[in-house]
Amino acid sequence: MALYESDHTKFMREMMAQHPEWAEDQRRGRAIWWDRKVDLSEQKSRREANEPHRSYPYDVNFDLQ
Repeated sequence: MALYESDHTKFMREMMAQHPEWAEDQRRGRAIWWDRKVDLSEQKSRREANEPHRSYPYDVNFDLQ
């Protein structure tokens, strides 16, 4: 059984083979956005600090009725 490989995947494999220095850039980018430690106490305090959502946010007078 042959495994399907999209044109985009083939293109990316070729480009990564031609530019091996991009791998380090990928690792740095991932570290910036994804590989972070989660501070659960900070996350909890931010969640608790949020104001509750209004019942109908598009009508400024809805809650006054």
